[in-house]
Amino acid sequence: MDQKLIELMADLKEEETAARVKELVETKTEPLEILAAARAAMEIVGKRFETSEYFIPDLVMAGEILTAITNVVKPLLTKDGEGPKKGRVLIATVEGDIHDIGKDIVVFLLEVSGYEVLALGIDVPIETVVEKTREFKPQVVGLSAFLTLAFDSMKNTIEAIEAAGLRENLKIMIGGGQIDDEIRQYVKADAYGRDAVAAVNFCKQWIGE
Repeated sequence: MDQKLIELMADLKEEETAARVKELVETKTEPLEILAAARAAMEIVGKRFETSEYFIPDLVMAGEILTAITNVVKPLLTKDGEGPKKGRVLIATVEGDIHDIGKDIVVFLLEVSGYEVLALGIDVPIETVVEKTREFKPQVVGLSAFLTLAFDSMKNTIEAIEAAGLRENLKIMIGGGQIDDEIRQYVKADAYGRDAVAAVNFCKQWIGE
């Protein structure tokens, strides 16, 4: 990963970040490498928020920088989903967490891989996740949380999906900076991923190519 891009983005240097991304694109750097660096930078931003070094306006700024990067990189990825969609995936940041870190990358990598994605946004109430799961009928639900305090919310969301009778034949993947297999077991998800590529690979496994 490009350490210079990570540092510039983590420090919220918008213009310098844009210039660095332009340099990387011009030197034919792999789009996924740029995205990986962006994700690493956003993890740093998330940690700085949790330690009160950054505040909500800083998260908003980081989100805007991430959006600008994805707008540059997205056209470089091969569009694989112009025909019939391979399957449906619902994505949400759980209630009590306002981080978009990495989630936008997951959403558009799934889209360019040919999946139909319903992205519900951040701080999504448990009832909304259950309702949209019932309406959208996804084969996979992806839940994101960066704040450790939101892990209980993630667990409660999965339990609510199960209580609503929607868990059968549904796979649930989770992601976020602090997520590991211990957390996966605690919230009763099927898998956890460290990056957007992992999320796509899970969907390929569970839904198919």
